This record gives sequence, structure tokens and C-alpha cells, in this order.
Amino acid sequence: MLAGCAGSSAAPDGLAAADRIPAATSAGEPEQCIPIRSIRESRVRSDQVIDFVTTGRRTYRVTLPQRCPGLGFEQRFTYATSLDRLCAQDIITVLYQGGAPQRGASCGLAPFQPVTLATRR
Repeated sequence: MLAGCAGSSAAPDGLAAADRIPAATSAGEPEQCIPIRSIRESRVRSDQVIDFVTTGRRTYRVTLPQRCPGLGFEQRFTYATSLDRLCAQDIITVLYQGGAPQRGASCGLAPFQPVTLATRR
């Protein structure tokens, strides 16, 4: 069984979720799975949006079907899969910090939409 953990630095205090989520333009058809070995970084944007950056700097946006409580604040999650891919039907679990990591809400993923992110000015 493969397990993963992801996190990113927190957004500056006071920014609304919409301000943390860069605009994105579709760059192809959604994919059901992406190879785990190609994931270089995950950027949690909110309780519902995660951007996965893969080798070659390709970005896939996953918009969860529902909010995942605590995800946007903690900005870290774990997953477990027996495959070598992370797929839309997989479940992520929020990790809370404070001493030893504690598990929070578990939430289903969604298709991986390849996107081009707008550059910030």
C-alpha cells in the first residue's frame, strides 16, 4: 500500500479563499488518475480546491465535490492507495498539526483537470 502526505505553506493571514485560488484556464480534458511518482507538489488552495504540480511543471486542479473541513486551514493531507496512481475516486484525509499529527475529515477527490494558472501581478 502506498501512502502520501502533502502540504504547503499557509497563505498570508486575512486572505479570503478566492484570493488564494489563482484563476485557471483549462488545458485539456479532465483525467481520472495521475501517476503518484509524477506528483512534485500539492498546493491546497481552500477546503475544496487542490492544485497538483507534476513533473514538467504541469498543473492539475482538483475541485472536490464538497468542502473538506479543515483542509484549507491545515493545508496538508494524506492518502492511501494500492495503485501507483492517485485517482478521482480516492479519499484524502486532512492532517492536523499539534504535537503528533492527528487525522481530520476524510473527503473524496474529483477528476484532475489540467490547467494553466494565471500569473500573479
